[in-house]
Amino acid sequence: MLPSSIPLFPLPNVVLFPNVFLPLHIFELRFCEMVTDALQSDRIIGMALLRPGWEQDYEGRPPVYSVGCAGLITNFEHLENGRYNIVLRGLHKFRILNEDNRRSYRLAHVDGIIEPFDDSIRQAIRRDRAHLETLVT
Repeated sequence: MLPSSIPLFPLPNVVLFPNVFLPLHIFELRFCEMVTDALQSDRIIGMALLRPGWEQDYEGRPPVYSVGCAGLITNFEHLENGRYNIVLRGLHKFRILNEDNRRSYRLAHVDGIIEPFDDSIRQAIRRDRAHLETLVT
């Protein structure tokens, strides 16, 4: 289950997808604080892609696309200089509803996105189910 609020890690040119692993080196102080906080709670961080023009407000809160992916910190290394090496495993896509700006990093209130199955997946499920039923009976 996806929490209703998750720390948001906006990056240019990096997209996380469900069931994909993403190694990251965290070096900015605000994002090191974000990782520390996540490690002390549920280990979940939301990845969001920065919109074009993000360079003008990078130190602030540049605009991001409204859909992102929550990731679970599966591995981490806390380095001597306070930085982190982490590995995220994509969990679930989300839509950003709004943001809480009271921290040094972004905290997003999110709603999980339910992915409908396409026809090819439905056919594969039916085929596998029929095969499993023959094995069980």
